[in-house]
Amino acid sequence: MRAVVCDAWGPPESLRIGELPLPEPGPGQVRVRVHAAAANYPDALMVAGKYQFRPELPFAPGLEFSGVVSAVGDGVDTLHPGDKVVGTATHGAFAEEVVAEAGHLVALPADTGDEALAVAASFLLTYGTSWHALKDRAQAKAGETLLVLGAGGGVGLAAVELGKRMGLRVIAAASTQAKREAARSRGADATVDPGAGDFRDQVRAHAGKAGVDIVYDPVGGALTETALRTLAWGGRHLVVGFAAGEIPKVPANLLLLKGTALLGVFWGDFVRREPAASAANTRQLLQWLREGALQPLVSRRYPLSQAPAALSALLSREAVGKLLVLPQLAD
Repeated sequence: MRAVVCDAWGPPESLRIGELPLPEPGPGQVRVRVHAAAANYPDALMVAGKYQFRPELPFAPGLEFSGVVSAVGDGVDTLHPGDKVVGTATHGAFAEEVVAEAGHLVALPADTGDEALAVAASFLLTYGTSWHALKDRAQAKAGETLLVLGAGGGVGLAAVELGKRMGLRVIAAASTQAKREAARSRGADATVDPGAGDFRDQVRAHAGKAGVDIVYDPVGGALTETALRTLAWGGRHLVVGFAAGEIPKVPANLLLLKGTALLGVFWGDFVRREPAASAANTRQLLQWLREGALQPLVSRRYPLSQAPAALSALLSREAVGKLLVLPQLAD
C-alpha cells in the first residue's frame, strides 16, 4: 500500500512517499481504509524519535483518522467491513490503510457523507484532549475565566469552543491576527497577543487584577511561567503540550503563594487507563458534533505526498485549526 514512510529519526523533510506492506489486523484489531488523517504535533515528535512511543522502523506516522472498515481481527464483533469509523492508532494513519485496536474506534452513522467523514478525522484528539482537560482535570465551573494559550491551533480552538459551552469567560492568546480571528469565530470573549507588550497586563485588562481561574497550555516554553503568574488564588494551570519546543521549569514558589495547581493532561493514557470515562466523553462530543454545536476548523487539506509539509507547518506554528491528509486526494 502507498504510505508516508519514516526510515530514520529526523525532521518531516526526511520522510518519503513509498510502499509498506498492507497491515493485517490481529485479535481485537480492525483495519481501516483511510479517508482522512489529521496532522498532529505528536506525529512530528514521533518522526523525530522524541515521542513517548517509538515504533519499529520503517513505519508510517499518523495517529488520528477516519475511514471505512476493510477487515476485522478475531474477537471483534462490534465493527464490520463497510462500517464508517473515526479513531486513533499508535501510528500508521498516513497511509492508504491503518490498523487500530477496536476499542479505539467509534462507529459513525452509515449515512455520514464524505465531507463529514473528513471533518471527523480532525475531531477526536483535539476535542477529546480539551474536554478531558477542562472537565476532568480542571473541573471547570460556569462563570470562571479561562486563558487559552496557542488558541489558534487545533487543541486551542477546541478549548475555546468547549470553554464557552461550559459557561466560561474565554481569553484567547494567539500569535497572529488570523489565529486570533479564528478564536473569536469560535466564541472567545477577548484575545491577546503574546508577542505584543506586557502579556500579564494584556490578560489583566480582560480578567481583572484577581487573574484567571484556568490556564490551558499546549505551548510550553517561556510563556508557561508568564501565564502561571496570571492565575488567581486557587487557579489551575493545565499542562497539555510543548509546541514551543521547550519544556519549561516552573518555580514551585508560584504554586505555593497563590495556592494554585499544576495539572498534567495526557489524553492518550487517559483513554487507555480509563476506557469507560473516555468513551462517555467521546459519546458526548460526537453528539454535539452531530448537532452542529461544535464546529472543527479545518484550514487546509493535503494529498499523501505532501504530508511532510503538513507536519512542517505544525512545527513552525503556521497552522490555523487542523490540517488533514487525504490519501485519495490527487497530487
